[in-house]
Amino acid sequence: MSETKGFAPRDWDSHPPYLHPDYGSTPLRAPTKPLVILPQSLSELTGPVYGQDAVGPLDHDLTRAAAKTGEPNGERIIVAGQVTDEDGRPVPNILLEVWQPNAAGRYNHADDQHDAPIDPNFLGAGRCVTDDDGHYRFITIKPGAYPWGNHFNAWRPNHIHFSLFGPSILTRLITQMYFPGDPLLGLDPIFNGVPAASRDLLVSKLSIELSEPEWALGYEFNICLRGRMATPLET
Repeated sequence: MSETKGFAPRDWDSHPPYLHPDYGSTPLRAPTKPLVILPQSLSELTGPVYGQDAVGPLDHDLTRAAAKTGEPNGERIIVAGQVTDEDGRPVPNILLEVWQPNAAGRYNHADDQHDAPIDPNFLGAGRCVTDDDGHYRFITIKPGAYPWGNHFNAWRPNHIHFSLFGPSILTRLITQMYFPGDPLLGLDPIFNGVPAASRDLLVSKLSIELSEPEWALGYEFNICLRGRMATPLET
């Protein structure tokens, strides 16, 4: 994106490179020529919009939105945080979408052929809109680790994918949230493709304040959109 007056240039040293050979699919998709920065016009800055009215009352609760015969299997958790800009100001009306595997480490998708059960009560996708103070909140199931074909005996750490839309569907950022203390983080080439100084920005924090007694643990995951403390993007 081009620089916008009043905004600091994006610090690309905080984000993973397009080409990271340890992450096997990046050589197939990384650009081979310098990126061409296109100037933003009225269409990119104002629309088309995503439509906040389309977000349903249960879209933030992944444990209930797709339930058919009961509650999904696994550990119920709360994931919440705040979206801010580079100056620490809250960003309201951001559409957040999340998707994840179930507690057994399987996505509810035809392309996922992992030998793990599909949970009929868990779709693994949800969305919400940040409030006036930039806060969001999801209720979900802690995702399981799963194997992937990047290298021998490769397993992805527990993680949740995040997608953020700004004022239009053309202003989209994608990232991943990880869990504290996961022993697979040190072995994961996607996580380790992020510059070392920024990796902790992708790891959520266990929060007793967000937790609800005898019901669910809470994890705090704040997202900064730009600047030196920007949450690393999924490239």
